[in-house]
Amino acid sequence: MSKKSAKVIEALEKLLADSYTLQLKTQNYHWNVTGPSFNSLHLLFEAQYTDLAAAIDEIAERIRALGGKAPGSFKAFAKLASIKEETESPKATEMVKNLAKDQDTIVASAEKALKAAEEIGDEPTVDLAIGRQQIHQKNAWMLHAHLE
Repeated sequence: MSKKSAKVIEALEKLLADSYTLQLKTQNYHWNVTGPSFNSLHLLFEAQYTDLAAAIDEIAERIRALGGKAPGSFKAFAKLASIKEETESPKATEMVKNLAKDQDTIVASAEKALKAAEEIGDEPTVDLAIGRQQIHQKNAWMLHAHLE
């Protein structure tokens, strides 16, 4: 890993940890959601955790391409992530509120990776970060729409 890419790798590690934690949380909610909005939320959560599963691999591979080692343990993710895991089974409305907040958090995480990549002219990481921001902004909008 070059000294130049160390800041980008650090930001990507945090984005990876946030993505993994959000993927697990979203899948947990997918399995455990109940109530009148069950079907729509069950499908929405599935679409979002499926996207995150693919993103996790893409982010980890970008870390490796830059010469870093991708973190890959619950302990490492817990230390790096801004998003906190879910250990309970809240009501559907709380699930949606929690995920909407987490989507906003992950947009900020992708923004940090974007800025770090822009500083060194790392266009592939810039592209990855912009793509993740777009997806998470859309996901946040969809979740917020369920709360109106």
